[in-house]
Amino acid sequence: MERVLKALDAKPGDLLLFSADSEATVARVMGTIRLELGKRLHLIDENQLSFTWVTEFPLLEYDEDEKRYVAVHHMFTSPRSEDIDTLDHNPLQAKSRAYDLILNGTEIGGGSIRIHRRDWQEKMFELVGLSPQEAHDKFGYMLDAFEYGTPPHGGIAFGVDRLIMIMAGRNSIRDVIAFPKTQSASCLLTQAPSKVTSQQLRELSLKVQSK
Repeated sequence: MERVLKALDAKPGDLLLFSADSEATVARVMGTIRLELGKRLHLIDENQLSFTWVTEFPLLEYDEDEKRYVAVHHMFTSPRSEDIDTLDHNPLQAKSRAYDLILNGTEIGGGSIRIHRRDWQEKMFELVGLSPQEAHDKFGYMLDAFEYGTPPHGGIAFGVDRLIMIMAGRNSIRDVIAFPKTQSASCLLTQAPSKVTSQQLRELSLKVQSK
């Protein structure tokens, strides 16, 4: 116990927490506890706007259920150029060129630099379990376009509603969006989804048949 206290530089009054599970589960649980204690002990300045960029996300993670690699962001996200060789021998160590903008712990924007080279994209398809034939059938148009010299490109999307939620001091995004849905995905304002009449179903059926 003394060695643990020394390693953690613990002082009287400190709280030491231990958690055992996968790294992702431990991080999520400890993060939730940290935020809850911050609220209860009034350690969070509600009037301060704290921005930060999160970069160098892992490119891939391993899905134990499907027994294959999956993209952390999406499979069109570019790896860092210095990590291309890493994909051949240790894919989980490769970092992506993805980025999130965080405000007071809430993601308000995110995006990535996309892959613009055919060989890199084919490598990603291979890693996530797509055969060359499947990749061609689903994304052949894009792979062919890369042959013409696609320029490096990327994007970012901002959640204005999330930003307004923080500025308004609300805890739920439903308080600031125009047509909030309930947890069952129904709209209390328009009563959607609602039942359709037999006539509407017939009209829909005729339109489908005509196409």
